[in-house]
Amino acid sequence: MVFHRFSKTITITKDSNGTGGLGYRHVQVVLLFFLISFGYAMRVCLSVGIVAMTDSSVNPDFPTYQWTDKSTILSSFFWGYVVAQVAAGIVIKKTGTQWLLFGSMFLSALTSVLIPVAASTGSWAVMVCRIFQGLAQGAFFPGCHVMLSKWAPPSERSILGTLTYAGNSFGTIISMPTTGWIANSNAGWPTAFYLFGALGFLWCIFWVIFGSESPAKHKSISEAEKNYIETSLGSSNIQIPFSEVPWLSILKSIPVWATFITACAHNWGFFTILTEMPLYLSGVHGFNISQNGLLSACPYLAMWIMSFVFGAMTDALINKKLVSVGIGRKIANTISQIGPGIALFLLGGIGYLGRGVAMALLIIGVALNGAHLSGFLVNLIDLSPTYAGVLMSFTNGTSQVCSIIAPLIVQLLVLDSSDSTQWAKVFYIAGGLFFFGNIVFVVFGSGEKQPWDSNKKDEKAEPTKERSSSTA
Repeated sequence: MVFHRFSKTITITKDSNGTGGLGYRHVQVVLLFFLISFGYAMRVCLSVGIVAMTDSSVNPDFPTYQWTDKSTILSSFFWGYVVAQVAAGIVIKKTGTQWLLFGSMFLSALTSVLIPVAASTGSWAVMVCRIFQGLAQGAFFPGCHVMLSKWAPPSERSILGTLTYAGNSFGTIISMPTTGWIANSNAGWPTAFYLFGALGFLWCIFWVIFGSESPAKHKSISEAEKNYIETSLGSSNIQIPFSEVPWLSILKSIPVWATFITACAHNWGFFTILTEMPLYLSGVHGFNISQNGLLSACPYLAMWIMSFVFGAMTDALINKKLVSVGIGRKIANTISQIGPGIALFLLGGIGYLGRGVAMALLIIGVALNGAHLSGFLVNLIDLSPTYAGVLMSFTNGTSQVCSIIAPLIVQLLVLDSSDSTQWAKVFYIAGGLFFFGNIVFVVFGSGEKQPWDSNKKDEKAEPTKERSSSTA
């Protein structure tokens, strides 16, 4: 077959030990990158689209709706997302990752193409679609964490993790301006939902052809690359039955709770900006839908670019042994939360001065937030490669409650979307939580594999090669 012949051309191009050139681990990461990208494109599409869906002046040729519960509609995605995140780790341990991610993307794409039809029924029907879309995408991050724990050598973990999760900002970059442009065009706002749904279906095809559960199950990977990955991961690459997950030890782990708390703070701040920025820019600064989508995407373009800078920087600091793994994560995390926190405080205090000031602060704050991909997010794999998916389900899933609450708080505090003083309260709360979350992570976080990650099977396996012996 053509696809099989093409897959055979992807080989290690340099070192015989599997460490150089293009390898299948990079193919898997690229696929995961587009999984997150298209998922976020579907997620964010409504944040811009809802402006056109509720304002007849944007494009009078397409239906509009007099919804008064816009923030509730935007938050409904996370109702399903939280439930699925908690369950995803359990399902992955029982069924594996490859087909779960396929099914999750297929359902997410299906709900995307159904939203225009649901909108004609009522806001409640849109919420139902978004809840199911959240349920579908709840498997994305735990699934990616499990895939990275099997495919990403420790020395490449920051950069490969960054490439994977940079999909969230890339998806936002393509979704916001594209949705704004389509909503103003002859195609109309429904076409944006059809477009991103189609991309999701296309991803499913490529995933079936090129995706693989692990190096051991990949049919075309070279022995050199497979040995390089499996040797570097050591015993952490052994998959443990779900019944053997050390739940009590995990729940008693201070570093896990530190990561959970900083994830809560991050989700509140980040999703406040992500879901509400179009309404803020439209209400306070008067941007039309086309300008809104393009300008809303600018901060995420900066974030996408800077996330690679921070990922490479963190790996370099750790691999050159300039800092321990834990210190490297804490440096990245501090950049990712203190920077945006300061930007939000300033936005609340002086954002009313004009469009230029507001956009500059949003761009700087969101760009610096790109460092979180090398901070707390990938830290769960450091703590426990064996239970990375379970930890991701627990921390990211339960912390997503903040993603639900944040838009609802906006709905309570911002009664007039053109009033900058009401928005200031929103920014002060989000900025304060960014500060608090980072303090907890810096004081109580760790970069070392935890003792409870070991199990009886480890006794028969070679010890994992640690990148650093110092604890932070």
